[in-house]
Amino acid sequence: MNFIQKNAKPVLMASIMVTLFSCNSTPEKTEEPAKKQDTAVVTIAATPEAPKIAAPFDMMEINHAVKDYTSWKKAFDLDSAARAASGLSSLVLARSLDKPNDVSVTLLVSDVQKAKAFAADPRLKDVMDKNGVVSKPEIGYYHVTRFNPDSKEKQWVIITHKVKDYAAWLKVYDGEGPATRSANGLVDVVLSRAIDDSNTVQIIFDIKDMAKAKARISSPELKKLMTDAGVTGAPKIEYYNQAE
Repeated sequence: MNFIQKNAKPVLMASIMVTLFSCNSTPEKTEEPAKKQDTAVVTIAATPEAPKIAAPFDMMEINHAVKDYTSWKKAFDLDSAARAASGLSSLVLARSLDKPNDVSVTLLVSDVQKAKAFAADPRLKDVMDKNGVVSKPEIGYYHVTRFNPDSKEKQWVIITHKVKDYAAWLKVYDGEGPATRSANGLVDVVLSRAIDDSNTVQIIFDIKDMAKAKARISSPELKKLMTDAGVTGAPKIEYYNQAE
């Protein structure tokens, strides 16, 4: 899952569309070979002027259907200044695997209250209506606590569900482990909690093998694991292609 739009200039990376790690090295003034002190930094840049930030971070998701993706995308690009004024910058744009006109927009949030004001402003509804949005937008705000900067696949799945107790759920999730998920075609990318409901968890996985991923996600074994972890209700599962 690439967390940078296609037209973004690389900042320290070649991916989320490029690479997101940088290392600072400070030579020691001795006759011995210089030692390096490495600091891993997750960097996100959705536009050339966007600041570099390190995880954890906040994001806003907007999901809706459009009449025509190409027309909508042109209008979306033209509205970038309004988003920037509200502290929002584009992270990733996706289209539903099964319904290409169902669009998911993920934005980096610098100020949650400004982001909510942007979403509540009648201007946004007017812009959406004029540019072919044909469903009521679903908007969510998430605090990302884990992020994999090496994500690179063009398809991914987003799983959102409620849990009874986050700490108990996380223990089971970590017990399953990324190696087991990887063996089933799933690569850990994002772990986040809803800002307005910390017991709502959202996980994003890159898909490296669609058949294995779908088999795992629909398996009785995973269903039992989720039940044991305290997942309540049916999870929302959405498959996406990277746009463009």
